[in-house]
Amino acid sequence: MARQTRSSAKRRRTSASDDVEVATASSASPNAGAAAGAANGTSDMDVEVHSSLDHQQPQQWQKTIAASLPAIVSIRFSQVAAFDTEGPDTSEASGFVVDAVKGIILTNRHVVSAGPFVGEAIWHDHEEVDVSPIYRDPVHDFGFLRFDPSKIRFLTVTQIELAPALAQVGLDIRVVGNDAGEKLSILAGSISRLDRNAPVYGDMTYNDFNTFYLQAASSTSGGSSGSPVLNIEGKAVGLQAGGHTKAATDFFFPLDRVKRALELLRKDQPVSRGTIQVQFMHRPFDEVRRLGLREETEAYIRKTNSKDIGMLVAEVVVPEGPAYGLIEEGDVLVSVNGNPITKFVPLEDTLDNSVGKTICLKVERGGNELEFEIQVQDLHSITPDRFVEIGGAKVNNLSYQLARQFCVPVQGVYLTEAGGMLRLGGSTDSGWIISSVNTVPTPNLDAFIEVFKTIPDRSRVPITFYSIADVHTKSVEVVNVERHWSSFRLAVRNDKTGLWDYQDLGEALPPTPIEPMNASFALLDEGLGPAQHLLQSMVKVSMYMPCRIEGFPKSRRQGAGLILDAEKGLVVVSRNVVPMGLGDVTLTFADSIIIPGKVEFLHPTQNISIVSFDPKLVGTTPIRSAPISPIKLAQGHRVSLVALNHNLRPIFVETTVTDIGPVTIPYNATPRFRAINIESINLDTPLGHQCSSGVLADSQGRVQALWLSFLGERSQSGHDNEYHMGMDIRFVIQNVLPSLVQGIRPRLVGLAAEFSPIQISQSRNMGLTDAWVARIEASNPNKRQLFLVRKAETGSKTAEVLRDLDLVLSIDGKIVTDVSELDMQAGWGESVQMVVLRDNVEMTLEVPTVVMDGDETQRIVLWGGAVLHAPHKAVRQQSKTIPSGIYVSGRAKGSPALTYGIASTQWITHVNNVPTTNLDEFVNAVKDLPDNSYVRLKTMSFDLVPWVLSVKTVKHYWPTGELVRDSTTETGWRKVLHE
Repeated sequence: MARQTRSSAKRRRTSASDDVEVATASSASPNAGAAAGAANGTSDMDVEVHSSLDHQQPQQWQKTIAASLPAIVSIRFSQVAAFDTEGPDTSEASGFVVDAVKGIILTNRHVVSAGPFVGEAIWHDHEEVDVSPIYRDPVHDFGFLRFDPSKIRFLTVTQIELAPALAQVGLDIRVVGNDAGEKLSILAGSISRLDRNAPVYGDMTYNDFNTFYLQAASSTSGGSSGSPVLNIEGKAVGLQAGGHTKAATDFFFPLDRVKRALELLRKDQPVSRGTIQVQFMHRPFDEVRRLGLREETEAYIRKTNSKDIGMLVAEVVVPEGPAYGLIEEGDVLVSVNGNPITKFVPLEDTLDNSVGKTICLKVERGGNELEFEIQVQDLHSITPDRFVEIGGAKVNNLSYQLARQFCVPVQGVYLTEAGGMLRLGGSTDSGWIISSVNTVPTPNLDAFIEVFKTIPDRSRVPITFYSIADVHTKSVEVVNVERHWSSFRLAVRNDKTGLWDYQDLGEALPPTPIEPMNASFALLDEGLGPAQHLLQSMVKVSMYMPCRIEGFPKSRRQGAGLILDAEKGLVVVSRNVVPMGLGDVTLTFADSIIIPGKVEFLHPTQNISIVSFDPKLVGTTPIRSAPISPIKLAQGHRVSLVALNHNLRPIFVETTVTDIGPVTIPYNATPRFRAINIESINLDTPLGHQCSSGVLADSQGRVQALWLSFLGERSQSGHDNEYHMGMDIRFVIQNVLPSLVQGIRPRLVGLAAEFSPIQISQSRNMGLTDAWVARIEASNPNKRQLFLVRKAETGSKTAEVLRDLDLVLSIDGKIVTDVSELDMQAGWGESVQMVVLRDNVEMTLEVPTVVMDGDETQRIVLWGGAVLHAPHKAVRQQSKTIPSGIYVSGRAKGSPALTYGIASTQWITHVNNVPTTNLDEFVNAVKDLPDNSYVRLKTMSFDLVPWVLSVKTVKHYWPTGELVRDSTTETGWRKVLHE
């Protein structure tokens, strides 16, 4: 069966094997679209008339289009939060005015969005007004937006009449809308079908049903969702909804039920919708006959209406719905309340006018006639209009929309955004239904709320869940309850204001004090040798980050750490596992005891972090400080790799060191921590690449090196490369651990620069003399290499003297042939004397050193969905200049930042023409701006291209807030909200 997608390009999907039908609302950034239009000499709302509307067409069409344009709008919108079948996103679409006096615009349901909506309508003369939802149909792909007609000052807004009865096969039509998200385009076609079953857009997404669609060939594309389908009189006979990717075929929603809903809205009356929770499909008579339709029934139906070519057949009967146990799949609908019904409109009309009442359905099943009395349910009652935010996740009651797709009862708590503490199944995939929390059943949202009110913060509780696509398999996962970073609140849809009102669900109960626990380690085979005892010095480390900063791509990481001091509770772990000081760290001992940890130190250049724990909490568990070997590893040495594999299971393998040498990890397009000035240890075993963290030990089971995962660059396919390498542990023991044991933060002094190795042969071509070659060979008979300044850190004192591509010869009289001699040195003062070759000239320089700390970000500003902080070290390493102290680290989906073009890696330099050089100036400039107003931002891209953006404030959903480092708080961070 061919698949379809809706007319919003934000939801456009393709398939390698199937023909795909698509939705056509554009997801292009409005600012970017405007720039593209300007570059092409057009604007995004200029009228584009396709070849079918040239001078050879009747003048009547030209008059019709001209008269219709004042009623047609482009809609720029965002669904602010994940809800039901859709996630947060930003897109563009179309709509048209159906009541110019009351200010009502008709568009698609998937544009109006099932969840929180923010949007603007733009007329063809570029006047813009805010729009808000007043109705979205529970099932069908139409909805209404309201605008204030008094806000339109320069254009006389007209309205388009709805004329569903005029739709007929062969009718010449024009589709007028925001095609491809760039221009108001006019596309020609003719209706070829009136009775097409609703298009199927795929699983786990919105799909229309229980309706016919009109079909035509007009080749619409991204942005045309909600466009009017006009006849030559300028009346709307359909609503553009979807199309086929591999054919010039489009699908239009018929306007019969739309017209009814509009009439009720005009009277300020509720739009009643009824259901018996059965999906019907229209099947031709030849198919219906095979299902057992009797000849006399077919004759009766054909006599009643000679144009009928088929009948409605029950396709899905939702379990526990009103018709469950009565109607069965394959039943052929004959009549309702004694009236023969073969089409969807009269069926829906009866249901919508019978909410709470009983109707009589006559069906035929295998040649037998059956009658049933069924009570009609309120369709709105099984359409969710609330969701809960908790721990970085969002949940709502399971909708009829999804229950019908998978033929499950309309009950349960649906995990619409599987993030934060509810990232169940190890992924963010949707489809989970939560059946219990802490052993308490959660059949609905209210039960879910009540159980979480009783659970203290930081508790570990079991959650049982299953996939809506696989109701046979239940899963359980123990989660850490997170109530200290994110909110616990209920959002309720308000159709009068068009907003979703938030209700705080109370403060979290304080964490339960942790009692000490005891455990033992599993006995291992003695054949593993002394290395087996290292498991007593290893611990599993997990970290959850509530806000992604400094370019780090993940919100969760886990790996192995090594206990350096069991008495003080100090663990060393990869910075790829603990990359920042913002978040929750937990440690697991002996696969039995889980306790919290605290980030004590982040190394600014080397790939290590130090985490502490309270040794009292592990009781008598026989953990021990890792024994450290005095033997320095060299090429050819035999070592034991003791590590955790991808399943976090321990592995032991004896192998050989194949190479030890400097390595340069490639830059990532989005600057993030990248270990520099490092010497890696490589092994002769493929297991090394399968194990992210562990140690290398000598024959006596003493640790010689750490085995770590290093975060690398992102590939073109979007995969984040990781490198698994060994790193000598001695620098940790000598330069970092002593201070931490004394309770003092390590003071590291070094050069703020990255160095890369260069061969002697290349150095000769850069001016290296034979005398220097002789000195280098004499200074280190094992290594014949020098180092080039790859990049001096922008803005540092080091960069004031040292230049990129300087060839380093010596530091304080010592010839440099090992990368470790360029890293932090305990004996360095405020400067070091360096001899370098610059442009073939030998120079002696007094180069300032820098006191470094890897835990740089002390303040985060959240504004309009953008995550802002001062430029971190990785940015200064990669950028030639720092235009501002306000760096865009990220942006949220569905936010103004995404809608209006604020991008990661930009700098913000001005707010409303006022220079803003740091976060204080930025907060002062934006905190008192009026809501729902445009702010003019001047930004600079990472490639130093200036850009000016206009960004609308939406404080109801995106208030200005801050996270500020504060050691007096329980999390180490203080929340600040600027009302």
